[in-house]
Amino acid sequence: MPASADQLRAPLLKVAAVLVVLVILLLAHQLGLFEQFADPAGVKAALVQLGPWGYVAFIVVYATLQPFGFPGTVFIWAAPLIWPWPVAFALSMTGTMAASVVGFLFARFVARDWVSPRIPERFRRHNDALGQRAFSTVFLLRLVFWMPPPLHAFFGVSQVRFWTHFWGSLAGYALPLLLVSMFGERLIDMLAAAPRELWIAAIGLGVAAVGFGLWTLQRRRASYSRL
Repeated sequence: MPASADQLRAPLLKVAAVLVVLVILLLAHQLGLFEQFADPAGVKAALVQLGPWGYVAFIVVYATLQPFGFPGTVFIWAAPLIWPWPVAFALSMTGTMAASVVGFLFARFVARDWVSPRIPERFRRHNDALGQRAFSTVFLLRLVFWMPPPLHAFFGVSQVRFWTHFWGSLAGYALPLLLVSMFGERLIDMLAAAPRELWIAAIGLGVAAVGFGLWTLQRRRASYSRL
């Protein structure tokens, strides 16, 4: 039987979406956005010059670039260096959620077949947990790992529903982004003047926090598998 118009249209839309992403990334590279946003001083100068449109530019660039490989931590650490912490927190949350939604939808509806085999094992092993306790699993993974593009993709190809992913991500992001927005600038100044011993202690605490989060996830997964 000949393919229907809808069957022909779906692959074309996917190809078009991939081409749009490639064009956006190419334009960003040609315009020097990667280099500019890698420099906090350059980010501040560029966004301040835009005035109120700097808010829009921050969110649009964040949501466009981060799901496809540009580090989101650059944006959330730059925000409190540019704006007062309440504004920085609002923009960081909005940009992070927008990037998460873009990455989720792109993996679910456009590039599922390409993305699925490339999901890291550290995320893939939580797929069963999503079926049993989706919200808490999304929340903990976002709290521990924040916003890496492979995690967006993992949620996109998983069985988790969009709104469960949305609200779980929002809850998981809230505390770390609030802390970065409130104390990020002071922390950067403090670390710049800190002795080597403090750096070692901070790294140790960070590793311990990540380890504790992973241990908690593993315990939860093991307890439910015995039920």
